[in-house]
Amino acid sequence: MKFKALQDNLRKTLWARIAKGELTGLRLAEQTGFKQAHISNFLNRKRGLSLEGMDKILSVARLSVLDLLDPLEVNRRACISSPDDDDQLTSVRLVGGINAARAVIMNMHVLSVYKFQKSFLHKLRAELEGDREHWERFLVIKADGREGMSMFPRLLPGASVLLDRHYNSLQPYRRNEFNIYAVNKNGACTLKYVEVAGSNLILRPHNHVYPVEVMPLQNGKTASEYIIGRVCHVGIEA
Repeated sequence: MKFKALQDNLRKTLWARIAKGELTGLRLAEQTGFKQAHISNFLNRKRGLSLEGMDKILSVARLSVLDLLDPLEVNRRACISSPDDDDQLTSVRLVGGINAARAVIMNMHVLSVYKFQKSFLHKLRAELEGDREHWERFLVIKADGREGMSMFPRLLPGASVLLDRHYNSLQPYRRNEFNIYAVNKNGACTLKYVEVAGSNLILRPHNHVYPVEVMPLQNGKTASEYIIGRVCHVGIEA
């Protein structure tokens, strides 16, 4: 990706935040030390930024260059090769907890690779909400001790959990059965049943020894933006 494309993606990101009321050109100018006209000209494609200028804006906006990359291109370049893939099996990458919430999975986040039958994965129904088509659909995470026991007996500590990240809807996958979701909770990954009550996300354990958690929906976000994916397979390793 060329530097000009990075600047274009930065403009789009800043305009999106301005449209949501999270940012203004004046505030951005004050925080970066640029003149307001300089920021306005950049946003309106009348001028570009130097590398130093890009760094200042990225820092103030709490962005990294990775946020400006084309996710499809990055996933294509970052993908771990699996020479033993065949017509029946496909590789699904194991990542640690919260890394499953990343749109782009880099090699540095991958802990191992699991094999699944292609026919099984193809049969799984997606229920996608929001802009996630470019997200790698399936990932595996491990349920830690607390998360595993909170969903016992449906999960166990150390279980390998296959996530479908193209299923972030609250619609039941099967009639009269609650979905288990991986949820981004304050920068950590939790595995729970999920409901919405007013402007709150309700995270329910299966094991009643563990508490129900209430998480406010912030900045007008919907439940689907917190849901990392639906648990669609659980593997218990001996």
